[in-house]
Amino acid sequence: MNSRFAVFTVPLLLAAALSSALALANGDDEEPAKPNCPKGQVWDRKSQKCVMQTSSLVPDADRTDYAYRLARDGRYEEALALLDTLKDPNTAKALNYRGYATRKLGRTDEGIGYYLQSVKLDPQYAQVREYLGEAYVIKGRLDLAQEQLQQIKSICGNTCEEYQDLAEAIHDSSKT
Repeated sequence: MNSRFAVFTVPLLLAAALSSALALANGDDEEPAKPNCPKGQVWDRKSQKCVMQTSSLVPDADRTDYAYRLARDGRYEEALALLDTLKDPNTAKALNYRGYATRKLGRTDEGIGYYLQSVKLDPQYAQVREYLGEAYVIKGRLDLAQEQLQQIKSICGNTCEEYQDLAEAIHDSSKT
């Protein structure tokens, strides 16, 4: 009986461990929740369903992550509205995502302001430095974008996604 248990259990545990390791390697630990909720709702990880964004039961972390998901889906105004519901809007992630949404709405200077606040809170946050660098590219300030690229390199090297994405944005802008 024990050997049968081991035959089935060990491969399952190994598969679970490998899938977790792959998720972390692919950056999925930072990836927002997958479900797309209707406007005015937010994904609640605990209940595993969409709930009204006014619900006090949804923690700031879920709101912040879902706001980023909305922004990545092009739903920038909804993302900003959701970030407005945070009990503590002054976290590095929340400010970064607010900067991302405002930049994508064409309000680049405003976005830069949010990114700079985020950097003050967490200077080692590579993603905010990538987005700040991309904003500088939009403004034509490749010198400042290069500074952010060097900061990212000191944080995670030149093979991390943030470094690669900003390097590509800088390279693409110099071709035009």
